Amino acid sequence: MIEKTKYVALFVLAMAASLPTGAQAESRFVTGTDTPLTASANLDFTVTIPKFVYVRIGTGTNAANNTTVDNLVFNVPAANVGDGTAVSGTGGDLTNGTVTARVTGNNGTIAFSSTTLGPLNNGAGDTISWSQMNVAVATSTTSTALAHPTLVDGATTSINLTPTTGTKVTNLDARWTFTYLNQNVVPAGTYGGVNAQNGRVTYAVSMP
Repeated sequence: MIEKTKYVALFVLAMAASLPTGAQAESRFVTGTDTPLTASANLDFTVTIPKFVYVRIGTGTNAANNTTVDNLVFNVPAANVGDGTAVSGTGGDLTNGTVTARVTGNNGTIAFSSTTLGPLNNGAGDTISWSQMNVAVATSTTSTALAHPTLVDGATTSINLTPTTGTKVTNLDARWTFTYLNQNVVPAGTYGGVNAQNGRVTYAVSMP
């Protein structure tokens, strides 16, 4: 009977030794005549935050993927072609040529860029420079508005977005309203389009 009890005790000790340390809780048991009696135990916490970066231009849901590409359309009245009267657009998630723009990240300075493949063209050899597209930037939900990287024909321009909170978190958004400056008399035609005739601008972010 004693031998059997010894084996059982050894089995229990072996099982206890095999438990992972993470499953063992700290405890203190204090007895005595001191006043007051005190005891303490510790509990450790670990929170893991993934690195992320997010860019939204136009239609979308924050912190989610979206495949919709907004198309801004500018129709110039015949009587005003090239007279310098700015032309408002239609389209955009905020309508009237206005889009939501947002960049968020949590690991330091973010490089924010715009890229065009060249001036807008009408498929017949005629072009309109991206310098004719004006962008008015207004605040949205953040106190500082997200700036717009300058549009250049057939090139990429980039600006650095410094953290807005602490040393690493960047959270900026804005309302961008586009207008066609209409400063030159140009040949008739439809310039740009839905991913056609250099009508698409690609915005990108890069974070360490």
